[in-house]
Amino acid sequence: MGSLQDFWNHYKGAIIGVIIAILILITRLYNLIVAIILIIVGAFVGNYVQQNKEYVKEKIKRLIDRM
Repeated sequence: MGSLQDFWNHYKGAIIGVIIAILILITRLYNLIVAIILIIVGAFVGNYVQQNKEYVKEKIKRLIDRM
């Protein structure tokens, strides 16, 4: 019984993570999670562009000139 307890203590986080991942896949919550992540990333990108307009404009201009 000691080895089972050692196994549980050593891999407890991984086992719980797998169970949560299976529940997310079964309930299709991953679509919601991906949507929330995309919204957050979009907000950060928009804020960065707003705060650094000239720098971003110059970078895009250089990228277009290379093409």
